[in-house]
Amino acid sequence: MHPLLLVVLLAAPADAGVAPARVPHPVSFEYDGRQPLDVKDAVVAETPELTIHDLSYASANQQRVSAYLVVPRGKGPFTPILFGHWGGGTRAEFIPEAKLYAGAGAISLLPDYPWDRSEPYRRKTNHFDKPVLDRDTFAQAVIDLRRGIDLLLSRKDVDAKRLAYVGHSYGAQWGAILTAVDRRIRSSVLVAGLGALGDFLLENPDPELVELRKALPAGTLEKYAEVVGEVDGIRFVGKAAPTPLLMQFGKFEEHFDRASAERYAAAASEPKKVLWYDAAHDMNDPRCLRDRYGWLVEHAGLRPGLTP
Repeated sequence: MHPLLLVVLLAAPADAGVAPARVPHPVSFEYDGRQPLDVKDAVVAETPELTIHDLSYASANQQRVSAYLVVPRGKGPFTPILFGHWGGGTRAEFIPEAKLYAGAGAISLLPDYPWDRSEPYRRKTNHFDKPVLDRDTFAQAVIDLRRGIDLLLSRKDVDAKRLAYVGHSYGAQWGAILTAVDRRIRSSVLVAGLGALGDFLLENPDPELVELRKALPAGTLEKYAEVVGEVDGIRFVGKAAPTPLLMQFGKFEEHFDRASAERYAAAASEPKKVLWYDAAHDMNDPRCLRDRYGWLVEHAGLRPGLTP
């Protein structure tokens, strides 16, 4: 089940009769980059080719972000890559891909999201009656990724001019925002990204969503999509230029239809490349990984020659 559907179903029974809150402040992805990162680091795996670190770093709003860092052997300069996992997954989603890219000369950071964390840092997202809270939690996820960029670029063994981003699902949504608001990113890969929350909440034929639409007071779901939609990827993807975008979609996507994906792709700024695969939301067509790697060779300076 889609992670957002879990959010909706968890929140609706208790709060279905409560009117959505008004938006008291505009969404913001800004933070104080002068604050110390306060990195805490432990090595959890070593091979002759690379080291995997389990670390945490300080973010804005009293958050602390857990992440994996995959570092190849050698002196560099390496390509820094920031990954954003899908909403129902964990920071471990991209470890195999980060290990592959380490062999091509990349250092990869794989952070978690606010709802993945333990107390006191966890931010739940089941505030269906208070969409501003969810919107701000999603904005926090973007800020945490920006702090991840701070961490990557604080290293002396990376080439900041080759910084790349790779995100899947929610990670692709955050990537559209990041690419628009943080010009340090030099290339982005957006995998199975949902352009507009309303396309999922209001149009998806999933039987549980159909029942939810019938159960909720009129306008409640629309208001939630409107408020949380302030962080829709489609609002930002047109502002990525001049950063090049690779957008990857599945022909058998189950959470939004092809028309939604095509609207999202059409809204993206040039330069961009849009590719389709014989896959669902998991995007497990092997060509998807192969094409990402090729894109990063071309746009982020990874070494060619590996076989994904």
